Amino acid sequence: MPKQSTNMSELQCLATEKIWFDKHRYDEAEKRFYEGINGPSVPQQQMKTAQQPAKGQHQKRRHRNSSSSHAGGDQELVSRMKSLELENQTLHKVVEQMRAALQKLESRVAVLEKTPAPTTAPAAVPCAKAAPTQAAPVKQEKAENGNADDDDDIDLFGSDDEDEEAERIKQERLEAYAAKKAKKPTLIAKSSILLDVKPWDDETDMAKLEECVRSVQMDGLLWGASKLVPVGYGIKKLQINCVVEDDKVGTDILEEEITKFEDYVQSVDVAAFNKI
Repeated sequence: MPKQSTNMSELQCLATEKIWFDKHRYDEAEKRFYEGINGPSVPQQQMKTAQQPAKGQHQKRRHRNSSSSHAGGDQELVSRMKSLELENQTLHKVVEQMRAALQKLESRVAVLEKTPAPTTAPAAVPCAKAAPTQAAPVKQEKAENGNADDDDDIDLFGSDDEDEEAERIKQERLEAYAAKKAKKPTLIAKSSILLDVKPWDDETDMAKLEECVRSVQMDGLLWGASKLVPVGYGIKKLQINCVVEDDKVGTDILEEEITKFEDYVQSVDVAAFNKI
């Protein structure tokens, strides 16, 4: 109860007090009203008069800058126009030169067309053609005489001795060709094979497996380099290279011989096959 009474007393005091909270607004409105009737006050007029010369100077500067920029642009246009006029003059000169050269060519062509063609040269052609016709009978006579002499030399009834001699020479030549062909070394076709030999598990002795593979020996087989390639889960396969003669060794024979070692070898695959 005492707190409520104190609050009520404070409110009553504020209500009885007469305070003008918006006085500055009314002062401003009154000032504007009198300025509208009597004109602005002296300090404001001084500020306006001070601002007007500054604006005038600023406008003059802008005018000077714009006039200088226009002058620079005009000079550039004048220089470009002069360069274009010079180019135009040079082009006119070139065109005139080309026209003069064309007129000269036309006059020369007209002169050449008017001059008559020479008529003395074709007369020599019939003479040149007439000469072979006169020499042809002589050649024919010589050829006929030569054929007659050849017919006299041919012996239609040759002896048997000549046939035997020709047969003997033919036989000797055949024997010499056969002997020469036999001396030439024959080309042996070979291939390079890369084999993948897989064991049963990771406990297989790979050194023993390689020893078993290399123990396969046959004519036309030559073992090469080898290496162990990991497959997975600790298992490694043997990758071994070999060179074989195609006529003597095949991939099927190799696979059969290697898979005989069943204690070490699970399977054999051909990884690569290249002709040499």
